[in-house]
Amino acid sequence: MTPTTPPLRRKPVNVRTPEVMDRVKAEVETHYRSHIVEKLRKKGGVLTIGNTTLRLAKQFGFCYGVERAIDLAYASRRVFPDQNIYLIGEIIHNPEVNRQLVEMGIRNLVGPDADASVDELTPEDVVIVPAFGAEAELIANIKNSGCQIVDTTCGDVMSVWKRVRRYARKNFTSIIHGKASHEETRATASRATNVEGGHYLVILTLDDTDYVCDYIRNGGDSSAFLERFKGGYSDGFDPDTHLYQVGVANQTTMLKSETEELQRRVAAAVRERDGNENTENFEYFDTICGATQERQDALFEMLERPMDILLVVGGYNSSNTTHLVEIGERQLPTFFIRDAECLCSFKEIVHFDLHKSEEVTSIYTESLLGEGPVTIGITAGASCPNNLIEATIIQAFELRGISRDDILES
Repeated sequence: MTPTTPPLRRKPVNVRTPEVMDRVKAEVETHYRSHIVEKLRKKGGVLTIGNTTLRLAKQFGFCYGVERAIDLAYASRRVFPDQNIYLIGEIIHNPEVNRQLVEMGIRNLVGPDADASVDELTPEDVVIVPAFGAEAELIANIKNSGCQIVDTTCGDVMSVWKRVRRYARKNFTSIIHGKASHEETRATASRATNVEGGHYLVILTLDDTDYVCDYIRNGGDSSAFLERFKGGYSDGFDPDTHLYQVGVANQTTMLKSETEELQRRVAAAVRERDGNENTENFEYFDTICGATQERQDALFEMLERPMDILLVVGGYNSSNTTHLVEIGERQLPTFFIRDAECLCSFKEIVHFDLHKSEEVTSIYTESLLGEGPVTIGITAGASCPNNLIEATIIQAFELRGISRDDILES
């Protein structure tokens, strides 16, 4: 029998050397920097020209984790100029940023448009792990190819992974608040099952939470339970067994108030079932991303003052951006736009409708046309670059008859 040759283990290359990062910083700033956004920040996020006022949330746009991921991707191209570089999915959920990487020759490793498969990787190739991480088994297979790996996984995401691994080692099932199909949630779930005997259940809504809580208290039809959460639990998961000891974690970009409410309801259900106030069968840990929380808090503060319309800028598949839209919708007309081109006029706005899960065109004229005073609010998710925010600011003012030059001179 021929012995199997172990895969080549390449020594990791540090792509963040000072000379590389100086060039990367200049390139990233060229692509994404905005002087107008910086000017508005210095003005406290408020700019009034004539009878038009634009308010910018105090916290918006790129967070540290996103900036780091983009820097590492750009640096990879610099350090490995002649090698194949593949990305697992999208670096972040923003089409403009991902388009820039494609133009740099960085290709996709997964999905229907993949340019290669894991089985085709060679030790000369480079694979970039995106900011929201990747599933443990996929990472193991990539490592076995011997290729160079540039890991841009956000530290907040890795903190959640540590938590669910801890739950699994204690025989606690991880209840993960998130979207079962989201890359980050899949990556997190895989860390639970990467421990022998580990299990997870993904819950998205508070209705789902109440269903699970009722099952924790009273039991029920396990077949109906498994059908309801199909695709959102670990192999071999049995609600009659694996809901006894539970620990809550979450996709880091969820709405903080909903995650906290989920925690409260699950904790109450476990206490009622066990008949004791200090149950040892429930644990939780605050794993909401700090930047996500800051952007949500900044929007709540912004909404304390009257506005006529709110524009939320970002990729339609961005979870943290979606939750900003949900917050805004509760108080005023809110439009989730991909970029300034969606703002055709104040009569016609192309935007993503969360309730229909599709891009639609809405007719909106309420108080935004004519010569009356108007206040426009703008915010953006943690994956939205400043150049897209700037373009939206300019477009909003121009639709009110105010030029870019007027903005720069104000």
